Amino acid sequence: MNINEKQINEILIKFEYNSDSLIPILREVQKLNDEKYISREVAIYIADEINVTHSRIYEVMTFFDAINTEPKGRNHIQICESSVCKINGMDSIEECLVNELKINVGEVTKDKEFSLDYTPCFGACDVAPALRINKKVYGNLTPDKIKVIIEKLRGDTIESV
Repeated sequence: MNINEKQINEILIKFEYNSDSLIPILREVQKLNDEKYISREVAIYIADEINVTHSRIYEVMTFFDAINTEPKGRNHIQICESSVCKINGMDSIEECLVNELKINVGEVTKDKEFSLDYTPCFGACDVAPALRINKKVYGNLTPDKIKVIIEKLRGDTIESV
């Protein structure tokens, strides 16, 4: 666990150990983890501290897309699953990402720089196809734009995306 109990307890104190604040607690605890997820060990600790069942905490964690139960890359890429993105060419964008990153959806690159997941619509239909990387939305995508974005995220000297 790369999150220590003291850090978790500070968040629990902030929310007064209130189980009604489970989602904000989980989101803040997740931010402490470099791999952007909540491990089983941390989830159990939180559940015990705020007096909710282990099954309840997992129910919440697996329902909400913003809470991860598996490690994510430093650059977490979320592919919009909406019909609008699909109609506007998301399949070619996904194919390009898979080829560029050499991972499939649901995986993390070996260097832990990138992870690739599906996500429900995040309201960028006006710039479809769109994806989100670390909460930043990229729209009007083409395979060429994807290559530039990935190069920039890798730290290459590309000036604009």
